[in-house]
Amino acid sequence: MLNVTHLRVLEAVARLGSVTEAAKELRYSQPSVSHHLGRLEAATGAKLIQRVGRGVRLTPEGELLARRAAEILGRLDAASVELAARVGLRAGRVRLAGFQTVLSTLVPKAAAVLAQCHPGIELNIVDAHPADGLRMLRAGKVDIALIFRNADTPPDEADGFRLTHLLDDPLFLVSDRPRQRLEDHRDSAWVGGCERCRAATTAACARAGFTPRIAYFCDDTVITQALVAAGMGVAIVNGLALRAHRSPGVHATPLPDTPRKIYAAVYGDPPDPPATTALIDILAALP
Repeated sequence: MLNVTHLRVLEAVARLGSVTEAAKELRYSQPSVSHHLGRLEAATGAKLIQRVGRGVRLTPEGELLARRAAEILGRLDAASVELAARVGLRAGRVRLAGFQTVLSTLVPKAAAVLAQCHPGIELNIVDAHPADGLRMLRAGKVDIALIFRNADTPPDEADGFRLTHLLDDPLFLVSDRPRQRLEDHRDSAWVGGCERCRAATTAACARAGFTPRIAYFCDDTVITQALVAAGMGVAIVNGLALRAHRSPGVHATPLPDTPRKIYAAVYGDPPDPPATTALIDILAALP
């Protein structure tokens, strides 16, 4: 039996002429695209794709099925749009897991826009570290997980997760004195967060040629800034955290390091429910 997801993959490969480009458009990994094509060939009993050098070419059977797939998918997409306009965005629910700084900055604005544009959609929010949010997403307990990846941690789209990049979040050195440099604090006490958050601090200091002496471990950016303002140490804090709360006793110096990236993650094959897509589109459009 033909599978809609497999047909969507074949249509994308035929239209774009590349497995790589199809994977980017569909937000799949390349092995996942190849897997879907293999399943489609097994289901049809026909050879659909030929390898040509580093690229691919459709066989005559593949071209025939790709044309029919485009017709079928066009009708399905049209029906989905019509149904979403009539039902999907007038009622329903979207469940969001996010970490502290996005919940205190981006999410309230997105929630307000969602309520204004689609008042029939119920939004549920849970505070969760990115790793916990992804576990909840995989388990079907939420529809979207907001996560971050540091500069030295590339996004992992394996295991069925699909990521939408929302924004780049710059890093700042916070201290109780203005215009400081990382090199000025080789011997200073540092305030570090959880292991994943702390990685950005240790990596930035390593690039400056030293290992920070982390004397205080704290995940709360309000407490972190309070310790810095009291002269107890220095810290590296991201821009969203400073947007959520800025202690009057700290000075923030932007760092040249590559910013961490914020993503909205969903799980499973597309298409996503209309309410999920609507919220992600709102988040991505925020200034």
